[in-house]
Amino acid sequence: MGAIKWYLEYEIKKNRPGLLGDIASLLGMLQINILTINGVEEGRRGLLILADSDDQIVRLESILHTMDTIKVIKSRKPELSDLLAVRHGRYIQRNANDEKIFRFVRDELGLLVDFMAELFKQEGHRLVGIRGKPRVGKTESVVAASVCANKRWVFISSTLIKQTVRNQLIKDEYSPEHLFIIDGMVSARNADERHWQLVREIMRLPAVKVVEHPDIFVQNTEYTLNDFDCIIELRHKPEEEIFHRTEGTNQLFSNFEFGGYDF
Repeated sequence: MGAIKWYLEYEIKKNRPGLLGDIASLLGMLQINILTINGVEEGRRGLLILADSDDQIVRLESILHTMDTIKVIKSRKPELSDLLAVRHGRYIQRNANDEKIFRFVRDELGLLVDFMAELFKQEGHRLVGIRGKPRVGKTESVVAASVCANKRWVFISSTLIKQTVRNQLIKDEYSPEHLFIIDGMVSARNADERHWQLVREIMRLPAVKVVEHPDIFVQNTEYTLNDFDCIIELRHKPEEEIFHRTEGTNQLFSNFEFGGYDF
């Protein structure tokens, strides 16, 4: 059996000098290596560790559960959220009513780019929606994440530099290594049937597709929000309101200024 990567998170119940050193010493005695350690929430620490066998993990857990200074919160094979939490020192926020919705603010663009890059690296079909008000950084974040994921991005509709509404692809662009970006608002406002035929063709490709303004996109296509693997919401401030799918298309258009800027 090869080395086992494991995620451990604990809450500090009695903070005292040397607590972290004691835990590090315990891991050393069990011959478990610490790969990364960071505070992940107020009063919590997360550790990414490497063990040679399951027995080492079992022994570690049994000892930690006897300690009155800490409380083990998570002990599992690391998930994407765990890796990002240790890397950035915070957890990604999820919508309490819909776990497919991930919430970010503009101050967390580094975390957002890292999160999307990990999504984009996964093989096969992946459909990601991103909501947000004008000039909050949606398109720029998608492009940056594409670079991190070593993907070449292709704008199908966009206003990042100039308004783009494409009706066809060139041969080299039909590749699962490409990432396709669709602005649901631009497509709904300016596209013709040839554009929508191209969109349907792209949606069938085993590649990553990112749709800005997914609510408008689903109002103008046969797709639904259930077709999305996840929805990202990006705000300037945590309390900022952005549109929801219950609003009408005309009202949504009136809430946004069209021009040469990212929506």
